[in-house]
Amino acid sequence: MCRIVIADDHGLYRRGLRDALVATIPDAETFEAQNFDTAVFLLEEKTPVDLAILDLHMPGLMTPEVLVDVLPIYPDTRFAIISGSETKSAILATLSAGLHGFIAKSQSDEEVAHAVKEILAGRIYVPALLSQASERSRMQPAVMPDGLRNGRSIGIGSLEGLTQRQRDVLKLMAEGYSNKEIARDLQIAEATTKIHAAAVMRRLGVRNRTEAAVMLKTLLTKKSN
Repeated sequence: MCRIVIADDHGLYRRGLRDALVATIPDAETFEAQNFDTAVFLLEEKTPVDLAILDLHMPGLMTPEVLVDVLPIYPDTRFAIISGSETKSAILATLSAGLHGFIAKSQSDEEVAHAVKEILAGRIYVPALLSQASERSRMQPAVMPDGLRNGRSIGIGSLEGLTQRQRDVLKLMAEGYSNKEIARDLQIAEATTKIHAAAVMRRLGVRNRTEAAVMLKTLLTKKSN
């Protein structure tokens, strides 16, 4: 029996992926999430999870780099990105972040099932379309997430891009709470708090909690004006 978390905010695709995996991997037990918060909850609640397949653009997951802080917390879980973006930059960013594979939504059910089996077997999976993606990426300008330029937050969109749980964590961070205190206050695991805190700081483009607190105050002041 292997446990797989499928996280995608598009329910139709999420269920289709689940059905495809169950049909080709009979011993798979799947769990669904529609956002990053729920995916993190399932990683904690259903441990051990063998594979987490995460949609690159679902709420709460802005870039593969957000997961850099997640991987060490779940060393026995393999992580893969699934995305409608097939550019070379998206694929390489996924691999550079230390994830174990990149699956394109344009791939057939058979190709996706093969990719999942490869990743579960301990191998790194990159689709054959990487060479075509390389050509397309040369024709497309690089696009950074909304609100981010040169690693720094520049607008209210930075807050709006956070999930509700991430906003809760940010508020408590700004009030000086430790990860342990935040976890106790929000009734979540301390490891989950660390993941959300890391995601918040990456979204805001800050290096530490002090900068996050200053950034929050600045953005709220700007919003009220």
